[in-house]
Amino acid sequence: MSRVLVTGAASGLGAALVARFVADGHQVLGTDVAEGTVDRRLDVRSADDWDAAVDWCEQNWGGLDILVNNAGIATGGRIDVETLDEWNRVVDINLMGVVRGCRAFTPMFKRQRSGYIVNTASAAGLIHPPMMSSYNTVKAGVVALSETLSHELRPYGVTVSVLCPSFFRTNLADSIRGADTTMGTAARQLIETSPRTADDIATAVLAGIAKKRFLIIPDRPARVAWLSKRYARPLYNRQMYKIAARAHIRAEREERSDRQ
Repeated sequence: MSRVLVTGAASGLGAALVARFVADGHQVLGTDVAEGTVDRRLDVRSADDWDAAVDWCEQNWGGLDILVNNAGIATGGRIDVETLDEWNRVVDINLMGVVRGCRAFTPMFKRQRSGYIVNTASAAGLIHPPMMSSYNTVKAGVVALSETLSHELRPYGVTVSVLCPSFFRTNLADSIRGADTTMGTAARQLIETSPRTADDIATAVLAGIAKKRFLIIPDRPARVAWLSKRYARPLYNRQMYKIAARAHIRAEREERSDRQ
């Protein structure tokens, strides 16, 4: 039985992960910025909240076995439309939130000579579709951070995995906000019409953790896209160009509509 802390646990993938860990007999501390919906409030933007979570684990559990940095928001847009404030927000939550979690618990894991860090990135951390500059950038950063730590912390007995799913049904679409409403609408549709659920992804994640896989790609579309980029780059590029062309047509159509 492991002691597990999950961020972003109030809903979506976080809630599904908590349910899977509990079903498998683990002790779980679910955290989220939304108070009253989880075991403990934790805003991943707050170093003080992270320090308090470390203290809680030390005092109540005597340590921690698995840290799941899962909290995040959806965002995106064309580079000349999405604002710098939107960039700052997603960097602070999706990237720096993971950095803060890793920094907070690494001293404990080093003392224990054991531990497991699971960072939720996205297929967008491996493949980079157009009109998603900010989201692609932060998720690629999470992948890079995870790979770095998988080597850096290995001598201390600490394992690191990074999760890279494609779109799946969740309330993540509710966090989409920003200036590029055209791209936001397209992203919401992809999330809400996906055949995959958060429970599907959570099941695959726990299977990947059990096998200590560094890169956990839990669904076929994400695996196909990643392999296409690695081994059939011209095919991958053509697909990205097609996505950009469709988005260009959609944006021009909406701009014409707005002018009328």
